[in-house]
Amino acid sequence: MSISASLVKELRERTAAAMMDCKRALEETQGDIEAAIQLLRERGAIKAAKKGDRITAEGLVAFAVSADQHKAAIVEVNCETDFVARAEDFVQFTQTVAKLALEHHTEDLNQIANLVFDAHENVTVEAKRQALIAKLGENINIRRVALVNSQGVIGAYSHGNRIGVLVGMKQGEVALAKDLAMHVAALQPLVVRPEQISAQLIEKEREIYTVQAAESGKPADIVAKMVEGRISKYLDEVSLLGQAFVKDPNTKVAKVLQAQNAEVESFVRFEVGEGIEKQVVDFASEVMAQVKG
Repeated sequence: MSISASLVKELRERTAAAMMDCKRALEETQGDIEAAIQLLRERGAIKAAKKGDRITAEGLVAFAVSADQHKAAIVEVNCETDFVARAEDFVQFTQTVAKLALEHHTEDLNQIANLVFDAHENVTVEAKRQALIAKLGENINIRRVALVNSQGVIGAYSHGNRIGVLVGMKQGEVALAKDLAMHVAALQPLVVRPEQISAQLIEKEREIYTVQAAESGKPADIVAKMVEGRISKYLDEVSLLGQAFVKDPNTKVAKVLQAQNAEVESFVRFEVGEGIEKQVVDFASEVMAQVKG
């Protein structure tokens, strides 16, 4: 059966699959475009399963903020290489997932996977992910999603699409919230306030500082004061309010907020690939191995 170019074009537009894959699917289904779509999805699922164990440490962070500035969602979607991370299809997929997470107000990855990605194509997020794997040739995963709710405003900042930050404030202006989002991106605080640091983490730091201070040979009471001083400094270093403001290093964030009668409720910071052990690939050796068969 002869397959027309217009039919191939229509199938490609509806599935985003490669042209030759579309042509073959139409040939195998005798020109039945709906059957061809189903065949391409099945093959996409098979390809996705085969690539499922491959490390995805590259990708993008994207966010979506509601019009009233009270709600926002941030997502990290991973792939294998930065080349694919820059692909238009991958960028659009990541941005759409963020919008869907906001629209449905969910952080549940399973729920997101079953949401309708495109009503026109009638495909789910998971089906679209599998189709993208088949098209781009890399493993792709939605790694994490977080929501931020605010009684006041939300500030958002993206650094090269690899670091994304959302900051929710009870009071204050959007401009300040955005400045604080940029601050969080740069200085990476762990919490908003020092008292939010876990007792276990503080005790771990205290043990380290005690050993270091004891090596000074000073009396026990002096060592104890040195340790507590270092703990106090540590709490400032890792809490947003205790840090020096990135736009005014002589002023702590707490003072900046106080001056503008503002209060930070929460923040979320995502960085692509953080915590993922990247696989080191020796491309020269890989090519030589293929040459030798």
